[in-house]
Amino acid sequence: MTTSQAAPSRLTRRGFLSVGAAAALSLTALSACSSDDGDGSGTKKITFWLSTSAQLDGYTNLAKEFEAKEGVTVEIVNVPYDGYQDKLRQSAQANSLPDVASVPSLDPIWINQLQDLSATANNEANKIRKDILTVQDGKTLCIPSDITAAGLFINKTLFAKAGVEFPTDPNKTWTWDEFLAATAKVRDAAKAKYSLVYDNSPARIRAFIYNNGGKGFQLGSDGKYATPDDATIQALTKFAALNDDKVMPKSVWTSGADPNALFKSGQVVAYFSGVWQVADFAEGITNFEWASAPTPGPVHATDINLGGKVVAFNNGDRASAAKKWVDFMFQRDNYAKLAQSNGYLSVEAGLDLKYPFTKQSALDAFALYNKEIELADPISSSGQAAGTTLVLQGKAIQTDPTKTEMAKFINGQQDVQKTVTNIVNGLNEQIG
Repeated sequence: MTTSQAAPSRLTRRGFLSVGAAAALSLTALSACSSDDGDGSGTKKITFWLSTSAQLDGYTNLAKEFEAKEGVTVEIVNVPYDGYQDKLRQSAQANSLPDVASVPSLDPIWINQLQDLSATANNEANKIRKDILTVQDGKTLCIPSDITAAGLFINKTLFAKAGVEFPTDPNKTWTWDEFLAATAKVRDAAKAKYSLVYDNSPARIRAFIYNNGGKGFQLGSDGKYATPDDATIQALTKFAALNDDKVMPKSVWTSGADPNALFKSGQVVAYFSGVWQVADFAEGITNFEWASAPTPGPVHATDINLGGKVVAFNNGDRASAAKKWVDFMFQRDNYAKLAQSNGYLSVEAGLDLKYPFTKQSALDAFALYNKEIELADPISSSGQAAGTTLVLQGKAIQTDPTKTEMAKFINGQQDVQKTVTNIVNGLNEQIG
């Protein structure tokens, strides 16, 4: 079965969660919907929704080229991530969906309103990876904009100041215990505030579970989430203990503090997030040197997901223009420009991308992430595969309970067994 994630993935990134930043980048009000030219001569405007705080230029540049070629304006609407899924659901109910969107996940409420993107997806000239497509009954429902993976960033300046070395080759990575020992030395020697900040995301904590030998919350053959193995329970216990306001601040997982901003402050030794941060860091970090470092083990695993899932809605007279925009986006030369500008790991095979980063750390980061993906244990993509299975069954996890339940555990409001039970029950309640 071909796969694409249905549970929230890249767009749950902390770098994309700042409502203020996203609103500031909005190119138009959310109420602006697709429209025709009004005189019956054909569509002159379509809307394209996405949510980003750091990956907008590539789309705006392509939209200008598309307008010059097709005479159709692409009105880009940058939606704050918080509430994006709800906004799409409300729009579906009001029959006012955008024409094209880069969505966090597919949703049963509007999946039957999607156009078939098979012509673009199967065009051999594009060389789009077939294993990342979501296909149902021969119909391609979406094409991911990019591949993503969770991973580690470090404050290289603090490591140098403390005289502590770090690995650079994923084949010779450190364990979590070795990583924590190293960052503690750096924190104390360089007088940093915390050893680590960690994205408050169910997808990111999956990586921690996999790294530490657990299988996590897996969808069983009976269509239900099962109670996880002992290694998962041990990993969650270990993770909660790290939130001690010394290794990690409790505020990220319990009260919504922004780990991206904390890392950028220069007072944190390391940050566990993902590849989407590279473009932001390349431009936004000027007060210290940073680097991507291999993800700790002992198991070489991460959480491999797909980027924004590009879909085209069947909005009557605008449907044809919407499909043209998607096809234009994934034409090989155009996609190369998009991937380079936005800092994407490519969904099209064989592209020789020249990322426009002036910092070697950004270029090194992409090389490292490619290696990490190659070496990752197959379990790394199980989360997004389960999401696809559910959505194709007309089901979806709308609100993953992991964040809420882990916050209670970290705050000492419940033990790990209660936490695990509540997560499993919370997932299963949503899928019936």
